[in-house]
Amino acid sequence: MSRRLVAVLSLALIAAAALAAVLWTRSHPYAPVNTASRASATPAPLVVGGRAPDFSVASTAGLFELNDQTKPVFLEVFATWCPHCQRETAVLNALYRQFGSRVAFIAVSGSDVGMDHASPESQLDVLNFQTKFGPLYPIAYDGQLKVASLYLQGGYPTIVIIDKGKRVRYASSGEVGVAELRAQLEKVTNAATAGS
Repeated sequence: MSRRLVAVLSLALIAAAALAAVLWTRSHPYAPVNTASRASATPAPLVVGGRAPDFSVASTAGLFELNDQTKPVFLEVFATWCPHCQRETAVLNALYRQFGSRVAFIAVSGSDVGMDHASPESQLDVLNFQTKFGPLYPIAYDGQLKVASLYLQGGYPTIVIIDKGKRVRYASSGEVGVAELRAQLEKVTNAATAGS
């Protein structure tokens, strides 16, 4: 077989593969994009508008007690192994820079599986997460998974925004864009300012 024939056949094969990919994409345009890692636990019975369950955790910034907070709270329940949680760190860092003085941020580990996907989660996993992904906001290890049992909504990350009066104002599971979260934080901070 000549080199020219091999080249022509190779190009034809590449063109056929590209055409097949285009046709498949057009026939499956609404394939869902996975934005959350599934949790094995049953979703917590959390109600938007309802009272936020109290919790306390030792964080990288000291003891965090929900009932002692005098401003709105931004809570993330995350898993150190979760790629969505890892990416969401950049979104939360941007929000923390903008709202950190008006909102109490806390991220709490909520999985019993460690960063290596094999061993049990430990304080070391949370510290390694902090070193590797650089959250600017306080994070906490919850070995008993108490916060996850109260707030986890079926997947990681779970994000919950709690107003100054300790009412849940927003809850979501999976990656959420900065614009949506900024709008939700504006609502609770504006309400907190109006209520002062």
